[in-house]
Amino acid sequence: MSEPQEVIETRGEDRVDLLKSDANGDGRTDVWVSDTDGDGKPDLYQFDTDGDGKVDVTMVDLDEDGTPDLIVDGDGGLPPSGTV
Repeated sequence: MSEPQEVIETRGEDRVDLLKSDANGDGRTDVWVSDTDGDGKPDLYQFDTDGDGKVDVTMVDLDEDGTPDLIVDGDGGLPPSGTV
């Protein structure tokens, strides 16, 4: 994974480096990418598709081949704290 754009505080005890992006240019973060297993490859992707500050789609690439293995649509969870 490329160097993170910003290191932010996340829930729990561990620090996680996240890549975050403003995909639609509205000044708010709407994509979060993280490496959950520490191997240097992104494997968790979260998207706020409607700009309400909540995660609308979560994709997990379990085998890290670049194709999502699990997609959860409309999970309504919150992005990692401190990013909105």
